[in-house]
Amino acid sequence: MKREAIANAGLALLLLAVPLAASTMGEPFYITLATRIAVLALAAVGLNIALGLGGLVSFGHAAFFGLGGYAAGILATHAFNAEPLFFGIPSTTSMPVIWLVAMLVCGLIALPIGAISLRTSGVYFIMITLAFAQMIYYFAISWPAYGGEDGLSIYVRNSFPGINTARPLPFFLVCYGLLALGLMLFWALRGSRFGAALQAARQNATRLAAVGIPPFRIRLTAFAISAMVTGLAGALFADLNRFTSPSMLSWHMSGELLVLVILGGKGRLFGPVAGAMLYVLLEYWLGGITERWQFFLGLILLGVVLFARGGLMGLIAGKERHG
Repeated sequence: MKREAIANAGLALLLLAVPLAASTMGEPFYITLATRIAVLALAAVGLNIALGLGGLVSFGHAAFFGLGGYAAGILATHAFNAEPLFFGIPSTTSMPVIWLVAMLVCGLIALPIGAISLRTSGVYFIMITLAFAQMIYYFAISWPAYGGEDGLSIYVRNSFPGINTARPLPFFLVCYGLLALGLMLFWALRGSRFGAALQAARQNATRLAAVGIPPFRIRLTAFAISAMVTGLAGALFADLNRFTSPSMLSWHMSGELLVLVILGGKGRLFGPVAGAMLYVLLEYWLGGITERWQFFLGLILLGVVLFARGGLMGLIAGKERHG
Protein backbone atom coordinates (compact mmCIF):
# COMPACT_ATOMS: atom_id res chain seq x y z
CA MET A 1 0.00 0.00 0.00
CA LYS A 2 1.27 3.45 -0.87
CA ARG A 3 2.48 5.69 1.90
CA GLU A 4 -0.11 8.34 1.11
CA ALA A 5 -2.94 5.83 1.39
CA ILE A 6 -1.62 4.70 4.76
CA ALA A 7 -1.34 8.34 5.87
CA ASN A 8 -4.93 8.99 4.70
CA ALA A 9 -6.22 6.08 6.76
CA GLY A 10 -4.15 7.22 9.73
CA LEU A 11 -5.55 10.75 9.61
CA ALA A 12 -9.12 9.47 9.31
CA LEU A 13 -8.68 7.15 12.30
CA LEU A 14 -6.88 9.79 14.37
CA LEU A 15 -9.59 12.38 13.78
CA LEU A 16 -12.20 9.83 14.87
CA ALA A 17 -10.26 8.34 17.79
CA VAL A 18 -9.39 11.59 19.58
CA PRO A 19 -12.99 12.74 20.27
CA LEU A 20 -14.04 9.19 21.19
CA ALA A 21 -11.22 9.05 23.73
CA ALA A 22 -12.01 12.58 24.95
CA SER A 23 -15.63 11.56 25.48
CA THR A 24 -14.66 8.63 27.69
CA MET A 25 -12.37 10.92 29.71
CA GLY A 26 -15.00 13.64 30.07
CA GLU A 27 -13.08 16.26 28.03
CA PRO A 28 -15.66 17.94 25.76
CA PHE A 29 -13.22 20.69 24.75
CA TYR A 30 -11.17 18.27 22.65
CA ILE A 31 -14.34 16.99 20.98
CA THR A 32 -15.17 20.57 19.99
CA LEU A 33 -11.60 21.01 18.72
CA ALA A 34 -11.94 17.89 16.55
CA THR A 35 -15.33 19.12 15.30
CA ARG A 36 -13.75 22.42 14.25
CA ILE A 37 -11.09 20.48 12.35
CA ALA A 38 -13.71 18.38 10.57
CA VAL A 39 -15.81 21.41 9.57
CA LEU A 40 -12.85 23.47 8.32
CA ALA A 41 -11.53 20.42 6.47
CA LEU A 42 -14.90 20.04 4.71
CA ALA A 43 -14.81 23.71 3.68
CA ALA A 44 -11.29 23.19 2.34
CA VAL A 45 -12.44 20.06 0.46
CA GLY A 46 -14.89 22.33 -1.34
CA LEU A 47 -12.14 24.77 -2.28
CA ASN A 48 -9.87 21.86 -3.26
CA ILE A 49 -12.35 20.85 -5.97
CA ALA A 50 -11.94 24.25 -7.63
CA LEU A 51 -8.29 24.84 -6.80
CA GLY A 52 -6.77 21.36 -6.68
CA LEU A 53 -8.59 19.89 -9.66
CA GLY A 54 -9.45 22.96 -11.71
CA GLY A 55 -6.58 25.29 -10.85
CA LEU A 56 -9.09 28.02 -9.94
CA VAL A 57 -7.44 30.17 -7.25
CA SER A 58 -10.58 31.59 -5.67
CA PHE A 59 -10.07 34.27 -3.03
CA GLY A 60 -13.80 34.56 -2.50
CA HIS A 61 -14.88 31.21 -1.10
CA ALA A 62 -15.62 32.88 2.24
CA ALA A 63 -18.74 34.18 0.48
CA PHE A 64 -20.10 30.64 0.23
CA PHE A 65 -18.86 29.67 3.69
CA GLY A 66 -20.65 32.68 5.16
CA LEU A 67 -23.79 32.23 3.09
CA GLY A 68 -24.08 28.69 4.41
CA GLY A 69 -23.70 30.04 7.93
CA TYR A 70 -26.33 32.70 7.39
CA ALA A 71 -28.72 30.13 5.91
CA ALA A 72 -28.45 28.15 9.15
CA GLY A 73 -28.70 31.26 11.32
CA ILE A 74 -31.67 32.83 9.54
CA LEU A 75 -33.69 29.60 9.42
CA ALA A 76 -32.96 28.88 13.09
CA THR A 77 -33.85 32.44 14.16
CA HIS A 78 -37.20 32.38 12.38
CA ALA A 79 -37.98 28.94 13.81
CA PHE A 80 -37.04 30.08 17.35
CA ASN A 81 -39.30 33.13 17.03
CA ALA A 82 -42.06 31.07 15.36
CA GLU A 83 -41.99 33.38 12.34
CA PRO A 84 -42.31 32.33 8.70
CA LEU A 85 -39.57 33.16 6.24
CA PHE A 86 -40.01 35.39 3.21
CA PHE A 87 -43.34 35.13 1.39
CA GLY A 88 -44.77 32.92 4.15
CA ILE A 89 -42.30 30.05 3.65
CA PRO A 90 -42.12 28.04 6.91
CA SER A 91 -38.85 28.09 8.88
CA THR A 92 -37.18 24.99 10.29
CA THR A 93 -34.49 23.74 12.68
CA SER A 94 -33.96 20.47 10.81
CA MET A 95 -30.29 20.14 9.86
CA PRO A 96 -30.87 18.17 6.62
CA VAL A 97 -33.28 20.84 5.36
CA ILE A 98 -30.90 23.63 6.39
CA TRP A 99 -28.00 21.89 4.65
CA LEU A 100 -30.06 21.55 1.47
CA VAL A 101 -31.04 25.23 1.60
CA ALA A 102 -27.44 26.30 2.25
CA MET A 103 -26.13 24.24 -0.66
CA LEU A 104 -28.85 25.43 -3.05
CA VAL A 105 -28.30 29.09 -2.12
CA CYS A 106 -24.54 28.78 -2.57
CA GLY A 107 -24.88 26.87 -5.84
CA LEU A 108 -27.32 29.40 -7.29
CA ILE A 109 -25.15 32.37 -6.27
CA ALA A 110 -21.98 30.65 -7.49
CA LEU A 111 -23.36 30.30 -11.01
CA PRO A 112 -23.51 34.04 -11.86
CA ILE A 113 -20.33 34.75 -9.89
CA GLY A 114 -18.53 31.96 -11.73
CA ALA A 115 -20.01 32.92 -15.10
CA ILE A 116 -18.48 36.39 -14.76
CA SER A 117 -15.25 35.44 -12.96
CA LEU A 118 -14.34 32.58 -15.32
CA ARG A 119 -14.16 35.00 -18.23
CA THR A 120 -10.91 36.14 -16.63
CA SER A 121 -7.84 34.21 -15.49
CA GLY A 122 -4.82 34.49 -13.23
CA VAL A 123 -4.68 37.45 -10.87
CA TYR A 124 -7.84 38.91 -12.43
CA PHE A 125 -9.82 35.82 -11.45
CA ILE A 126 -8.43 36.07 -7.90
CA MET A 127 -9.40 39.72 -7.60
CA ILE A 128 -12.89 39.41 -9.08
CA THR A 129 -13.80 36.52 -6.76
CA LEU A 130 -12.51 38.62 -3.87
CA ALA A 131 -14.62 41.57 -5.07
CA PHE A 132 -17.80 39.48 -5.14
CA ALA A 133 -17.10 38.12 -1.66
CA GLN A 134 -16.55 41.61 -0.29
CA MET A 135 -19.81 42.79 -1.84
CA ILE A 136 -21.68 40.03 0.03
CA TYR A 137 -19.71 40.84 3.20
CA TYR A 138 -20.71 44.51 3.14
CA PHE A 139 -24.29 43.57 2.37
CA ALA A 140 -24.33 41.37 5.50
CA ILE A 141 -22.99 44.07 7.82
CA SER A 142 -25.54 46.55 6.49
CA TRP A 143 -28.50 44.18 7.04
CA PRO A 144 -29.75 45.08 10.55
CA ALA A 145 -32.65 42.62 10.40
CA TYR A 146 -30.13 39.81 10.85
CA GLY A 147 -27.64 41.37 13.24
CA GLY A 148 -25.61 43.57 10.92
CA GLU A 149 -22.06 43.89 12.25
CA ASP A 150 -23.01 42.06 15.46
CA GLY A 151 -23.94 38.83 13.73
CA LEU A 152 -26.75 36.43 14.48
CA SER A 153 -27.04 34.07 17.45
CA ILE A 154 -28.40 30.52 17.17
CA TYR A 155 -29.97 30.01 20.58
CA VAL A 156 -30.52 26.26 20.28
CA ARG A 157 -28.43 24.03 18.01
CA ASN A 158 -30.42 22.75 15.05
CA SER A 159 -31.70 19.19 15.13
CA PHE A 160 -30.92 15.97 13.28
CA PRO A 161 -33.42 13.08 13.29
CA GLY A 162 -32.60 10.52 15.98
CA ILE A 163 -29.48 12.33 17.25
CA ASN A 164 -29.02 14.69 20.19
CA THR A 165 -26.93 17.32 18.45
CA ALA A 166 -26.72 19.41 21.65
CA ARG A 167 -24.14 16.91 22.94
CA PRO A 168 -20.59 17.39 21.57
CA LEU A 169 -19.85 13.81 20.46
CA PRO A 170 -23.03 13.17 18.41
CA PHE A 171 -22.59 16.53 16.66
CA PHE A 172 -18.96 15.66 15.91
CA LEU A 173 -20.05 12.35 14.38
CA VAL A 174 -22.50 14.21 12.13
CA CYS A 175 -19.73 16.54 10.97
CA TYR A 176 -17.29 13.65 10.56
CA GLY A 177 -19.81 11.76 8.44
CA LEU A 178 -20.33 14.76 6.17
CA LEU A 179 -16.56 15.21 5.87
CA ALA A 180 -16.30 11.57 4.79
CA LEU A 181 -18.99 12.17 2.16
CA GLY A 182 -17.16 15.29 0.98
CA LEU A 183 -13.93 13.34 0.61
CA MET A 184 -15.77 10.59 -1.29
CA LEU A 185 -17.20 13.24 -3.62
CA PHE A 186 -13.74 14.67 -4.27
CA TRP A 187 -12.34 11.17 -4.89
CA ALA A 188 -15.21 10.32 -7.27
CA LEU A 189 -14.85 13.59 -9.18
CA ARG A 190 -11.08 13.21 -9.50
CA GLY A 191 -11.43 9.71 -10.98
CA SER A 192 -14.37 10.52 -13.27
CA ARG A 193 -14.45 11.71 -16.87
CA PHE A 194 -15.62 15.07 -15.56
CA GLY A 195 -12.57 15.25 -13.28
CA ALA A 196 -10.27 14.33 -16.15
CA ALA A 197 -11.82 17.09 -18.28
CA LEU A 198 -11.49 19.58 -15.41
CA GLN A 199 -7.82 18.77 -14.94
CA ALA A 200 -7.30 18.98 -18.70
CA ALA A 201 -8.90 22.44 -18.66
CA ARG A 202 -6.40 23.44 -15.98
CA GLN A 203 -3.45 22.19 -18.03
CA ASN A 204 -4.49 23.26 -21.55
CA ALA A 205 -7.97 24.65 -22.16
CA THR A 206 -7.33 25.11 -25.89
CA ARG A 207 -6.65 21.42 -26.45
CA LEU A 208 -9.74 20.49 -24.43
CA ALA A 209 -11.90 22.76 -26.59
CA ALA A 210 -10.31 21.24 -29.71
CA VAL A 211 -11.71 17.80 -28.80
CA GLY A 212 -15.22 19.22 -28.41
CA ILE A 213 -15.42 19.74 -24.63
CA PRO A 214 -16.21 23.33 -23.58
CA PRO A 215 -13.76 24.30 -20.78
CA PHE A 216 -16.00 27.14 -19.55
CA ARG A 217 -18.91 24.83 -18.80
CA ILE A 218 -16.68 22.30 -17.02
CA ARG A 219 -15.07 24.98 -14.87
CA LEU A 220 -18.40 26.64 -14.04
CA THR A 221 -19.86 23.31 -12.91
CA ALA A 222 -16.82 22.62 -10.75
CA PHE A 223 -17.01 26.12 -9.26
CA ALA A 224 -20.67 25.63 -8.34
CA ILE A 225 -20.04 22.18 -6.78
CA SER A 226 -17.11 23.65 -4.86
CA ALA A 227 -19.31 26.47 -3.54
CA MET A 228 -22.03 24.06 -2.43
CA VAL A 229 -19.62 21.91 -0.40
CA THR A 230 -18.09 25.00 1.22
CA GLY A 231 -21.59 26.34 1.97
CA LEU A 232 -22.48 23.07 3.70
CA ALA A 233 -19.41 23.48 5.90
CA GLY A 234 -20.49 27.05 6.68
CA ALA A 235 -23.87 25.81 7.95
CA LEU A 236 -22.08 23.31 10.21
CA PHE A 237 -19.68 26.00 11.44
CA ALA A 238 -22.60 28.23 12.43
CA ASP A 239 -24.19 25.36 14.36
CA LEU A 240 -20.87 24.53 16.01
CA ASN A 241 -20.46 28.07 17.34
CA ARG A 242 -24.21 28.73 17.63
CA PHE A 243 -23.42 32.03 15.99
CA THR A 244 -23.19 33.49 12.49
CA SER A 245 -21.21 36.65 11.86
CA PRO A 246 -19.93 38.71 8.92
CA SER A 247 -16.41 37.46 9.77
CA MET A 248 -17.38 34.20 8.05
CA LEU A 249 -17.71 36.25 4.84
CA SER A 250 -14.49 38.25 5.17
CA TRP A 251 -11.42 37.93 2.98
CA HIS A 252 -9.52 36.64 6.03
CA MET A 253 -11.69 33.52 5.92
CA SER A 254 -10.94 33.05 2.23
CA GLY A 255 -7.25 33.28 3.07
CA GLU A 256 -7.62 30.67 5.82
CA LEU A 257 -9.24 28.22 3.42
CA LEU A 258 -6.44 28.72 0.89
CA VAL A 259 -3.87 28.17 3.64
CA LEU A 260 -5.54 24.89 4.65
CA VAL A 261 -5.39 23.56 1.09
CA ILE A 262 -1.80 24.68 0.50
CA LEU A 263 -0.55 23.36 3.84
CA GLY A 264 -2.10 19.94 3.38
CA GLY A 265 -1.44 19.55 -0.32
CA LYS A 266 -3.32 21.02 -3.28
CA GLY A 267 -5.24 18.39 -5.21
CA ARG A 268 -4.60 15.61 -2.69
CA LEU A 269 -7.48 13.69 -1.19
CA PHE A 270 -6.64 14.24 2.49
CA GLY A 271 -4.72 17.47 1.97
CA PRO A 272 -7.55 19.58 3.45
CA VAL A 273 -7.74 17.29 6.49
CA ALA A 274 -4.00 17.49 7.14
CA GLY A 275 -4.06 21.26 6.63
CA ALA A 276 -7.02 21.74 8.98
CA MET A 277 -5.40 19.57 11.65
CA LEU A 278 -2.15 21.51 11.53
CA TYR A 279 -3.90 24.89 11.45
CA VAL A 280 -6.25 24.23 14.38
CA LEU A 281 -3.53 22.62 16.50
CA LEU A 282 -1.18 25.55 15.87
CA GLU A 283 -4.01 27.96 16.70
CA TYR A 284 -4.66 26.12 19.98
CA TRP A 285 -1.07 25.35 21.01
CA LEU A 286 0.79 28.46 19.84
CA GLY A 287 -2.24 30.66 20.55
CA GLY A 288 -1.88 29.71 24.21
CA ILE A 289 1.73 30.88 24.17
CA THR A 290 1.59 34.06 22.13
CA GLU A 291 -1.01 36.27 20.45
CA ARG A 292 1.25 36.40 17.40
CA TRP A 293 0.95 32.70 16.57
CA GLN A 294 0.10 33.59 12.94
CA PHE A 295 3.74 34.65 12.52
CA PHE A 296 4.88 31.06 13.08
CA LEU A 297 2.09 29.79 10.85
CA GLY A 298 3.43 32.11 8.16
CA LEU A 299 6.91 30.65 8.55
CA ILE A 300 5.53 27.12 8.19
CA LEU A 301 3.51 28.16 5.14
CA LEU A 302 6.61 29.77 3.62
CA GLY A 303 8.56 26.55 4.18
CA VAL A 304 5.83 24.47 2.55
CA VAL A 305 5.67 26.76 -0.49
CA LEU A 306 9.45 26.77 -0.92
CA PHE A 307 10.43 23.22 -0.02
CA ALA A 308 7.28 21.06 -0.07
CA ARG A 309 5.19 22.08 -3.05
CA GLY A 310 2.93 19.07 -2.49
CA GLY A 311 2.14 20.13 1.07
CA LEU A 312 2.24 17.84 4.08
CA MET A 313 0.72 14.95 2.16
CA GLY A 314 3.27 15.48 -0.58
CA LEU A 315 6.08 15.16 1.98
CA ILE A 316 4.56 11.93 3.26
CA ALA A 317 4.08 10.49 -0.22
CA GLY A 318 7.64 11.40 -1.25
CA LYS A 319 8.24 10.53 -4.89
CA GLU A 320 5.16 8.40 -5.17
CA ARG A 321 2.82 9.18 -8.01
CA HIS A 322 0.19 11.80 -7.13
CA GLY A 323 -3.17 10.09 -7.69
